[in-house]
Amino acid sequence: MKNNSRGRLVWNHSTHLQGLIPVLDRLTHHDGIQTITPGVITKAKGHCPKMKLRVSVPIRGGFKVLARAGKTVQEVFFITSLSQPELEGAIANALRK
Repeated sequence: MKNNSRGRLVWNHSTHLQGLIPVLDRLTHHDGIQTITPGVITKAKGHCPKMKLRVSVPIRGGFKVLARAGKTVQEVFFITSLSQPELEGAIANALRK
């Protein structure tokens, strides 16, 4: 689902997971996503060879998503009217492109 209005990608950090910004930029074009804000980067114990985005918990007005690549995890906050399954579908579609 695409329309002419576009969500906003907030650039509040100087560092992001490699390859994350193009995926988030594609998601700004999805209908129902208003704002995407990348957050804190931390180290994980396990290794994730391919980038994955997983919806973590609901927040006021949207969801917190965890982006993983290698041994690094970054929180990403989505302000959206989409349900969790709809957001998971949009993320899966954005990762495929």
